[in-house]
Amino acid sequence: MLIDMPVSELETYQGRNPRPADYDAYWENALAEMRAVKPDVELVPFDMKAPYADCFDMYFTGTGGARIHAKLMKPKHAVKPGPAVVFFHGYWSNSGDWVDKLGYVAAGFTVAALDVRGQGGLSEDNGGHIGNTIGGHIIRGLDNPAPDKLLFRQIFLDCAQLTYLVMDMPEVDPARIGAHGGSQGGGLTLACAGLVPELNRAAPVFPFLSDYKRVWEMDLAKDAYAELKEYFRRFDPQHKREEEIFTKLGYIDVQNMAARITKTDILFFTGLMDTICPPSTQYAAYNKITAKKEHILFPDYGHEYIPDVNDMVFRYMMEML
Repeated sequence: MLIDMPVSELETYQGRNPRPADYDAYWENALAEMRAVKPDVELVPFDMKAPYADCFDMYFTGTGGARIHAKLMKPKHAVKPGPAVVFFHGYWSNSGDWVDKLGYVAAGFTVAALDVRGQGGLSEDNGGHIGNTIGGHIIRGLDNPAPDKLLFRQIFLDCAQLTYLVMDMPEVDPARIGAHGGSQGGGLTLACAGLVPELNRAAPVFPFLSDYKRVWEMDLAKDAYAELKEYFRRFDPQHKREEEIFTKLGYIDVQNMAARITKTDILFFTGLMDTICPPSTQYAAYNKITAKKEHILFPDYGHEYIPDVNDMVFRYMMEML
């Protein structure tokens, strides 16, 4: 059974969503804005009672002045700089439990897990609200004439900024940094790899935020992508602005970001029965990556827990030791 194109077609698919003409300049300007921010990092000790880990609530200032939160865990008895992994979570969720990442710390990794601004964790959103502003994050800022007001622009920059802050930590070897996440976290992993060329490796799992127009044309603007349909229904019911809208979304489309991934090794996971983030949207990103890459397919799985993936990612990151 197929819910998308045959694999032979997926392997050459290049995406449907428009790419803005000034895409590269847009992101270079965004990175310059990020670098100009004074992060004012604060580490608040968190008692996990893990004998091998020092745990902290980490706060830093992101673009637009928002205070961003991440869980930070460091090996307690490290004698020299070691590797690190940055984790990104799914849509509307949060950075998860501390204990989920302690296996990496026990193996010698520094770990940072981002709370995406305005979702289920402790980070502020773009307007300075503490707590969640769940829903509508893809379309947040879409009606602002300036595309630099898109909320996911700021979220992508948060991912890059956290990664650079981890790289600068004295207990971290900046040449051995990995990134990982699933769904929204997979999309953010690709965005991070596109914005941080120094990243050593990245493992995106069924990434979200890719090829919006393809999602629309497949009539799958529901579930995680439901806000696309609601936007058109409420603000452009005749689709008079369709090309303009999808072009602006192209700034935060990770298939476009994937074209910037020229150095970071990529281990990419896709379930071919995924009706939340259709396989073609994922291949649109994968096919644009020019760095060393491997695509692992699960023919019978959709957007769900997939056996062995976490183990494969762990072994992949362990290669940095």
